[in-house]
Amino acid sequence: MQENFSTLARIVSNRRTIKPQQMNGRKIDDAVIEQLIALADWAPTHGRTEPWRFYIFGGAKVAVFCKDHADMKRKAQPELTEDAWQKLSDMGTLASHVLLVVMRRGDLPKIPALEELAATAAAVQNLLLGAESLGIAAYWGTGGSVLQPEMKEYLHLGPEDQVLGALYLGYSDAPAKEGVRNTPLAEKMKWM
Repeated sequence: MQENFSTLARIVSNRRTIKPQQMNGRKIDDAVIEQLIALADWAPTHGRTEPWRFYIFGGAKVAVFCKDHADMKRKAQPELTEDAWQKLSDMGTLASHVLLVVMRRGDLPKIPALEELAATAAAVQNLLLGAESLGIAAYWGTGGSVLQPEMKEYLHLGPEDQVLGALYLGYSDAPAKEGVRNTPLAEKMKWM
């Protein structure tokens, strides 16, 4: 039991955000992406609504998505500079896959949307921990138009569905940074 906890603690405490620009362009096999999503699928879910959905862009579709994303940002924000457009358009150049994470609102109105969002975030954490265990770099981004109505339209989502972010996945040669926490753990707990 302690060995399992130690392994899990190492994976959790070593997980870091690696920006897409730090990825090296090496591709992840699609079967590995499916394995990561299978881990995500074991997140806790009230009423077994399983609200998480993953829209997967791999291969040439990564560049298509990034350009579409840049274009939708420019359409929504005409004053967007050419540099900002180019940065969004090139964001996935070195990533292997981009996964758009969506909370699909279930048919059980008694379950608050907040719980569905939390369940979807837990699914993302499962995926990120799985990626860490396999040496896969990951970045959970919400910039550009990711959280805007135009992204919901792009994905043909329902009115109560919500995009939680874009996961850029790939490999990186950059050394992992040391973990930092700003608030001491003791200040985050209050024993009752």
